[in-house]
Amino acid sequence: MQLGKRGVLIAALAAFSGAAGFWLGLRRGAPDPARLAQPVPPNAPPLPAPAQGLRVYHLGHSLVGRDMPAFVAQLAHAAGFARHQHESQLGWGAPLRDHWGPQEPAGFATENAHPRFRPAHEAVESGEYDALVLTEMVELRDAIRWHQSPEYLLRWCRLARAARPDLRIYLYETWHDLLHPEGFETRLERDGPDLWEGVLLARVWAEPELGPVHLIPAGRVIGALLQRLAQEGGVAGLATARDLFARNPDGSQDTIHLNDQGLYLVALTHFAVLYQVPPRGLPHALLRADGSNATPPSSAAAALMQEVAWQSVSTLPFTGITLQEQA
Repeated sequence: MQLGKRGVLIAALAAFSGAAGFWLGLRRGAPDPARLAQPVPPNAPPLPAPAQGLRVYHLGHSLVGRDMPAFVAQLAHAAGFARHQHESQLGWGAPLRDHWGPQEPAGFATENAHPRFRPAHEAVESGEYDALVLTEMVELRDAIRWHQSPEYLLRWCRLARAARPDLRIYLYETWHDLLHPEGFETRLERDGPDLWEGVLLARVWAEPELGPVHLIPAGRVIGALLQRLAQEGGVAGLATARDLFARNPDGSQDTIHLNDQGLYLVALTHFAVLYQVPPRGLPHALLRADGSNATPPSSAAAALMQEVAWQSVSTLPFTGITLQEQA
């Protein structure tokens, strides 16, 4: 190699090393140092509480599913928001990029074979919805690395805001594998500021003309519940994280999908953020989307989940709720 090219080579290697370090950091859970050096001011101010039921569109995958939005609707109706409606588009582990098109997400026909399906572009461009809940795939680091998550979150927000300027837009913060080697609760605590807010929401917050975009922090609500359970020793039917997760047909532990009890907690979180109403005392014996009886949590577990959901969403930033002092 010629000596005059040495500086070019060193610069190229440095650039490669920096890029590799960024993605390796994402894989290991480290935040992006450049992002931390240049923080983006949040654009998620308090919202006025809805005076009536909302029409909500859910875009996502199996961590949305059919049952959780049906639970939210029943909670809303029980709380007096009789006009609450919802539609959705789902896929198998679908990132926001796959919903954008041009091809349909994997599992499109199967996941959307229900009466609440509405094509995503048609729904978002209609301007007929009061709230849009966007859901990214997990593992979120992979979504950011391989599926351009910040860019496609931005695209969906632009499309939605153009169709209806007063639309309430939310990013649904989910969770990662129960057996993640870094620790399930560690990821719940760290991923909010590092990834959901620090990477995804920061991208849309960087364009204030889009208007506010808020958060439904289901992952951190799960984390808060697990902390309470650890402190208090559990309640009837609910002692550890495994009690929130489903079982596979062979009886083994499903480590990503929630059971009815876990979905109830996530539905409480959605309801509390969307309506800014404490969910205490709401029903816990609900119907799945197909009309069958969900397996309810015990009364004690339901009461604890209602308390934790409200305490969490009313003290965490970016939900659109005027923050309350934590007791």
